[in-house]
Amino acid sequence: MLKTLMGDHPITKQFKTRTDKLDFVECKAAAPMFKRVVRNLEFDVAELALVTHILAKAHGKPYRLLPFTVMARYQHPYLMYNAERGALKPEDLNGKTIGVRSYSVTTGAWLRCVLAEDHGVDLASIRWTTFEEPHVAEFRDPPNVQRAPAGKAIKDMLLAGELDAAILGDNAPDARLKPVIADPEAAGRRWAEKHGAIQLNHMVVVKDTVSKQQAEEIYGMLLQSKQAAGNPPMLPHGLEANRRNLEVAIDCVYKQKMIPRRFAVEELFQ
Repeated sequence: MLKTLMGDHPITKQFKTRTDKLDFVECKAAAPMFKRVVRNLEFDVAELALVTHILAKAHGKPYRLLPFTVMARYQHPYLMYNAERGALKPEDLNGKTIGVRSYSVTTGAWLRCVLAEDHGVDLASIRWTTFEEPHVAEFRDPPNVQRAPAGKAIKDMLLAGELDAAILGDNAPDARLKPVIADPEAAGRRWAEKHGAIQLNHMVVVKDTVSKQQAEEIYGMLLQSKQAAGNPPMLPHGLEANRRNLEVAIDCVYKQKMIPRRFAVEELFQ
């Protein structure tokens, strides 16, 4: 059976019952295991962050995409600052220090594009503080990235004023922390209208050793699982339904010089 990594999501609930076909590794959240996907090549089928897959493709990792979205959201609410230390707007971020779990995480990549394109932030002027290595071992952080001292936590550093802002992802909320981007939900809607796209986070990949027939069967099981969950919105499936989303994601990563060239969408599926 195919060794499979898949987190717990409403749309994957039925899929994860298919133990007759797939050998699931027990996990609630897949993200902590993404390194095992692209470094150890441990899984035949895996939920994977989109930017991680794009970087993995750039470094020749043997995975191809299935056009199935596991997680998507607008990232605007996740860049936070400590309001007790004074107001902070995106336009104030030039020359500031921003924390992020790892430079190459998908939420961070999306937010850097938002800051540069919508708020005129000079990304090279920012000092990025990271707390983990990139998922893809071969990826090299740019020179304005530094590692936080051992034992430091991103939220604690933000509250202490050691960081001016931080990308906190799904960290628990704190009344002192506010989004740097005002009215982030409305900002996300404006971004979607501007780009004609949504911001994809996690999709599904299969290893090159998985046959076309096996991949089609897996994709079919994912579609059945999504249908069983009521076909929730903002989780598109299919190549054409995701083409524009993927074009914008590739462009975002390329503009940040994280990949050597702008991939065609089809290359992610090869």
